[in-house]
Order: sequence, then C-alpha cells, then structure tokens
Amino acid sequence: MPPELISHGALKHEDEHRRDICAVGRWLHQREFVAATDGNISLRLDAHRVLTSPTGISKGMMCAEDLVITDFAGNKISGRWNPSSELAMHLLIYRLRPDVNAVCHAHPVTATGYAAAGLALDKALLSEAVINLGTVPLAQYGTPGTPELTDSIEPLIQSHDAILMANHGVVTYGVDLLTAFYRMETVEHFARICLVTELLHKQVLLSRRDVEKLLSARTRYGVETAARCSPVTSDSPEPERVPLSRRDLESLVEQAVRNDRFRH
Repeated sequence: MPPELISHGALKHEDEHRRDICAVGRWLHQREFVAATDGNISLRLDAHRVLTSPTGISKGMMCAEDLVITDFAGNKISGRWNPSSELAMHLLIYRLRPDVNAVCHAHPVTATGYAAAGLALDKALLSEAVINLGTVPLAQYGTPGTPELTDSIEPLIQSHDAILMANHGVVTYGVDLLTAFYRMETVEHFARICLVTELLHKQVLLSRRDVEKLLSARTRYGVETAARCSPVTSDSPEPERVPLSRRDLESLVEQAVRNDRFRH
C-alpha cells in the first residue's frame, strides 16, 4: 500500500482523511492553538494530490465538504473554497520530506510567544521533548503567504519536525496527521514548561550524555523523526532576537488588505 494512505497501520480513504482533518481542526480550536480563521492543515493523499483546509474558515467549524484538493503546484483540483494562502509552506515540506504525509500550522499561545520573543525551544529541559522533537528551531520572520515565509523555513525542514516562525506561529509535520498534531501539542506543552522554569529563575538542563541516551532511545520508543539536532546546554549562546521591523509591519498590513479572509 502507498505509505501516504496508511495512518498508524490502518488503510484510510479520502472520506476518512476529510473527517480526520476536521477533527484535528476542532482539537486545535478547542485547545486555543488557533483563533478566528487562523491556522491550516493538510494531508498528502497520493503522489499527485494534497487535501487541505480552506482559507477564511474557522478550523473548529470546518466540515468535510469545505476541504480543498490541490496538486503539488498548488493548483486547485476540486472544492468550493480556495486553499489556504499558506499552502506553499505545506507543499515545500512535502517536497523536501518524502516521509511526511501531514502538516499542521497553528498559533499556540506560549510557543508563539517564544517565537515572537525571538527565542527557539532548543534547551534540554524535558526528556519527552528531546525524544519526540529533538529541538524546535526559530526561523527568521517572513510575511505569511509569501515566498519570504517558505525561504525562511526551508533550511530547517529536513533536520527538524517542528519549527517556530518568528512573530507568527508554529508548523509541525509527520508521517500521518495524528503525529503532526501530537507534535504541535508537544511543542506547546514544552513551551509552557520552559516558561515556568524561566518564571522560577531556574533551569536544570540535562547533561550531554543524558541527551545522547534519549536520542538513541527514539527507535525503542517507536518515534519516527528526522530531528537530528541535540538541544543546547547551559553554556550555549542564546539565539539572536528577531525584531519585527517597520517594513515587516507594512508588509503584513498590505497582505491583510489583499487577502479576503472573510469570504463566503
């Protein structure tokens, strides 16, 4: 069977994939990982088609008929709505990662706060995060829905399974949709724990040996991941902050005017 039709060992068909995307959309909305019509979800149907969430619709209110099918150039094949304006980010991930069959993009509050502060989630604080994610790097700011965004994340895709996007949000991906969603949930969980340690003004990092043991244990835990970068230790330099410039602000305003986010 084609790997893209397999989800945790079970053969799935298009109607089931549609229901799954709507379910994940509800989970993202219920957990306040997205607000209003934010975020996008996609799934690789086969070698030629992608099933994706539409633009301008709350991810918590989607129904199966709202979803859009495109080709890998982003051209709409079927669907009454237009695909997400950030579909190009998903297509880039599929192109660079043949092992990936699903992508989630959202704005979970704590993790997005780190992205807005210009801080990566790359410290060895939580064993589960090391096993399941490795590190979550910070991509420089790029205007959503433009090549700036895809250019900013492209160097990070092949060696990570989750990326913070400066002043924007988080993108996660995996072998199937559930894995992609779990990684989004883990990123936010890890971010909240990191924030607590910072509020307590104390972080006790795992040792390099501890991290190496955890990374080598991925196979034993059944974790399929491409993340190969070890979390930083206490003597590593802080990531550079990425401010939101006036040009970036003007670009965001122009993009918002161009996009009809409330189309019917």
